[in-house]
Amino acid sequence: MGLGGTEGDEAELERGLGGAELLRHAVGSLLSNYGWYILLGCVVIYVIVQKISQSLAARRGGRAGAVDAADIEPDLVVRRQEALAAARLRMQEELNAQAERYKEKQRQLEEEKRRQKIAMWESMQEGKSYKGNLKLSQQEVEPGASTSAAVPKSKPNKKPLRGGGYNPLSGEGGGTCSWRPGRRGPSAGG
Repeated sequence: MGLGGTEGDEAELERGLGGAELLRHAVGSLLSNYGWYILLGCVVIYVIVQKISQSLAARRGGRAGAVDAADIEPDLVVRRQEALAAARLRMQEELNAQAERYKEKQRQLEEEKRRQKIAMWESMQEGKSYKGNLKLSQQEVEPGASTSAAVPKSKPNKKPLRGGGYNPLSGEGGGTCSWRPGRRGPSAGG
């Protein structure tokens, strides 16, 4: 029985060694074929895990830091909020003042247009040219607005460059050159 028992143990041992040998061969083959890819994948996973852990730690630290700063210096926070509110109020007041100036300017322009329309209507009722009155009223307004306004100069009568009846296409009065239309008919090329 001793011999039979040892033979069975040896067979199991050989099968076990065969399984270990088979496992070692399979792992070696896998590493030889895909080893670099496995190594690269492990490095990438490690880097991603490190980045995620750093970002989570930063978020936790940022929230805690903000809460701690508010607890430590509440007067500073209150002063900042008051300064911000005061700046907003100043900006709003400036905007309101600009809007008022714009409305006033628009109202003055509308009033001036209304006056001009009234003057034009009155001059048309009298049978006069409204354009002449319009120019006169503008000239009256300008000297009152500025004392150093220049008097508009009248243009001197200039001699025209060519005679009044000159037409370059007519062939008259132009000299030796004249334009003549081309021949009608089919072209001679071909």
